[in-house]
Amino acid sequence: MAGLFSHRAGAHGAVRDMTQGPIARQLLLFSLPLMVGNIFQMLYNTVDVIVVGNFVGTQALAAVGSTTMIINMLVFFFNGFSVGAGVVIGHYFGAGQMDRLHTAVETTMAATFVICVLFTGIGVGMVRPMLRLMATPADVFPEAVTYLHIYFMGIAGLLIYNMGSGVLRAVGNTLLPLLFLALTSILNIILDLAFVLGLHAGIAGVAWATVLSQLVSALLILLLLSRSREVYRLTWRDLQADGAILKQIFAVGMPAGIQSVITSLSNVFVQSYVNVFGSACMAGWSTYNKLDQFIMLPMQSMAMASTTFVSQNIGAGRHRRADRGTWTAIGMTLAVTVVVAAALFIFAPQSVGLFTADPEVIRYGVLFLHANVFFLLANCVNHVLAGALRGRGNATAPMVIMLLCFVALRQAYLFLVTRFVANTPVLVGLGYPVGWVSCCIIEIIYARAHRA
Repeated sequence: MAGLFSHRAGAHGAVRDMTQGPIARQLLLFSLPLMVGNIFQMLYNTVDVIVVGNFVGTQALAAVGSTTMIINMLVFFFNGFSVGAGVVIGHYFGAGQMDRLHTAVETTMAATFVICVLFTGIGVGMVRPMLRLMATPADVFPEAVTYLHIYFMGIAGLLIYNMGSGVLRAVGNTLLPLLFLALTSILNIILDLAFVLGLHAGIAGVAWATVLSQLVSALLILLLLSRSREVYRLTWRDLQADGAILKQIFAVGMPAGIQSVITSLSNVFVQSYVNVFGSACMAGWSTYNKLDQFIMLPMQSMAMASTTFVSQNIGAGRHRRADRGTWTAIGMTLAVTVVVAAALFIFAPQSVGLFTADPEVIRYGVLFLHANVFFLLANCVNHVLAGALRGRGNATAPMVIMLLCFVALRQAYLFLVTRFVANTPVLVGLGYPVGWVSCCIIEIIYARAHRA
């Protein structure tokens, strides 16, 4: 029955059946819109960083950049829930169980609205304690508080958009979320410049620009889901949480969410190690992290593609195809990432210079980029394999492996190296690759031991 829905165009988009056709082509066609969409989504915070770095100052740049870890704690936890919903919806789609798919969509969105209220309160409440935990310098603290308070007051827009686009991804529709994201990213750039250059609102201006743009993206995705004639339509009168489906979603999503929160908390401690070197180093670390995120775009997009590919094929009973798709996705991701990493290594000064003209900040940014960039190849394996395992409904294994490597081993390394070797920016920055490489090795061993 699943074949009846193979890439069927409708009035408001299309669904893609990934249980048929050439594997590499299916993965490529699915992941490309995701990657472009991820670029636009990253532009929200990246444009904030560029604007404050060039038009407000180094302290504002350090404030916006250092808040990323705190924002990620809630957003990544929610994204775990989104992954769980996508896997469940993908399974129903692959199995052709459209009534259950409809119920899963209603359950997912009902839970999302409740989570939005909770996360707004939690986010605003944790701002000051988390900034203190990160040992945020006094010259950065007030602007970081301002940015985060505004951001979390409007976080519902981001959460609703992410969940709505996750529903669409589960049935193979990546085009319309991309178009909405492109539109609102351009709106964010316009509002950033208007608030900062026109109204001189400083760091509060870039925060409001992001919040308003994300609200527009949420409204657009809700309008699409409500008016669509496709299988993923949101019917407001049916909006309720089905207990059995919610349990399935949490079974897959909670491990991913918990892993993301604990990893983000671990990265807050990494940020605290960086913060002791002052605002210039903090700003350099922030610019490196933004560039690092762009390098990770192909692997993140292919990881999402592998989750949908595997979940649909498992739902259709095509286990061997799911396995072949996983390793194909890894090979494709490695090929793209090595090219991007090489380009950023060669043009590191120019890349960091996009964010700031401060020579000291540029020096730190280039230092971190040169030290870490090629280690990201290990993360290609980490992300795609974890995505594939979640697509099979196994979220526990990647959670345990990533917590071991990204939290326990990384924190042990930072503790030991800063106390018994040397406390330098480069050695602190290498805490990331220690986690990436160890995770890559363990995940490969686990995946080969549990091949279908």
